[in-house]
Amino acid sequence: MVSKKVKIINEQGFHMRPANDFVREMAKFKSDIHLVMGEKDVNGKSIMNIMAACIKYGSEIEVRCDGEDEQAMLDKAVEMISSGLGEV
Repeated sequence: MVSKKVKIINEQGFHMRPANDFVREMAKFKSDIHLVMGEKDVNGKSIMNIMAACIKYGSEIEVRCDGEDEQAMLDKAVEMISSGLGEV
């Protein structure tokens, strides 16, 4: 398992469009991904789980990946989140 903390920088937070883009990209990997924020631990391949987590602007989340392509998945997830999920 690999993990990294990252901050949500887009003003709208992790809303529907970026969540959809994120899930679509993460589905290309074989590993599992979890987004951890405080007590919340959500499946990063589930748009419904991401939306239910209400991840807002400024939130610090930990991205955890586990599986055969975990490092590549973590790198892509962190890149997407750090760049504002296509909105900054």
